[in-house]
Amino acid sequence: MPVTSLTGRRGLLVPPVIAGLAVALCLFLAVQGHYLAFLFASLFTMLLIGVPIAIGLAGSCLMYVYLSGQVPDVVVAHRMINGVDSFPLLAIPFFILAGNLMNNGGITTRIFDFAKALMGWMRGGLGHVNVGASIVFSGMSGAAVADAGGLGTIEIKAMRDAGYDQEFAVGITAASSTIGPIIPPSLPMVIYGVMASASVGQLFAAGLIPGLLMGAVLMLMITLLARRRGYARDARFSVGFLGQATKRALLSLLTPVIIVGGIITGAFTPTEAAIAAVIYALFLGTVVYRSLTWRRLLRVSMETIETTAVILFIVAGASIFAWILTSNQVTQHVVALLGPFADSQVAVLLFVNLVLIVVGCFMETIAAITILVPVLLPLAVAVGVDPVHFGVIMVLNLMIGLLTPPVGMVLYVLSRVSGISFEKCMRGTFPFLIPLVIALLLVTFIPSLSMWLPTLVYR
Repeated sequence: MPVTSLTGRRGLLVPPVIAGLAVALCLFLAVQGHYLAFLFASLFTMLLIGVPIAIGLAGSCLMYVYLSGQVPDVVVAHRMINGVDSFPLLAIPFFILAGNLMNNGGITTRIFDFAKALMGWMRGGLGHVNVGASIVFSGMSGAAVADAGGLGTIEIKAMRDAGYDQEFAVGITAASSTIGPIIPPSLPMVIYGVMASASVGQLFAAGLIPGLLMGAVLMLMITLLARRRGYARDARFSVGFLGQATKRALLSLLTPVIIVGGIITGAFTPTEAAIAAVIYALFLGTVVYRSLTWRRLLRVSMETIETTAVILFIVAGASIFAWILTSNQVTQHVVALLGPFADSQVAVLLFVNLVLIVVGCFMETIAAITILVPVLLPLAVAVGVDPVHFGVIMVLNLMIGLLTPPVGMVLYVLSRVSGISFEKCMRGTFPFLIPLVIALLLVTFIPSLSMWLPTLVYR
């Protein structure tokens, strides 16, 4: 998982004139004493001019505290420390390390070969293989960027070699990577659980069926596009080939069984499951496949340390931002804004989805969760939405945001991996936003899709 994909894209994201106007607006709001408006304006101005999200969050909060004079400056440091002082967050570095070990230990290649043997015979076969491999890998990594950067390299090359249009290849790779944080384990679910004081185990269970639903609607879209564009079947179904691929990938396929099964059955807590995933990935990479050298293992460890540090920096910065919003009763202002619709569950859910989709276009997932949970969760709970169900809605929305400009983290990663422009990546991804939005609406308004499994296992 590239560190730059988490800190935010560097460089000016808008024309200099717009950036100048944004800075002027911030100065005007500060002079006029509209400090809360200044907080938002300064944050988005920093994002527009390419400041990393973690620094933008901490910097805008520090300026707000200094200008408003409501609390001592040291409160910023205290709140940032408290924001990362949480036991469930220990799962994050272990899940990141497990995903990196799998990407570097030959596990992803075996998963792709198994998916190809299982689904390559279908029309538009490698598109279906792409989705199937992402579903399996989702039970290991818990991050969309890890899926796009790891499996994406293999998938896009295979589809190019088979004669698929490269925009189609990049588009389905981007869309399928969003399944990663929905199916357990999931880094965004861990962050949400910490912020919402919700059970991470229940959140993991709640994401399983929605994740499979996302895979199903994406495969339906692949079938439609394959018929329209004349994509043929990539191979005939062969029991022998499937048997060989299954035998070769069997130990790799046990990884999600160990992680997800252990959490759902209660054998592991999410943090213990992350540690078990690391141990198993190390065993496969060093003992079974012998593909992890000491040099590669050192590189994987350093990448994990860097990525974990960045994620926790974002969580720390977003924690103080969220505390400022809560202390200024922003939720009550949102309720007042909705007026008579504040008591309607349908209206509130539509409003929440709209806000999350828009925020997802501009803000990194972890920061958005940390900031928005204290604002939107009380609004949803007030109209009868279960916090676990709301967590799935929030993460799914923000995953769609990873495919939309101007931030579009997954698109930037795949643009670098595939060697095509960001604009072409965006154009190839657009058709697959339709099934993802359909899945989002189904998950939003049919709570049983999310709540059936947690209710069965935990309640």
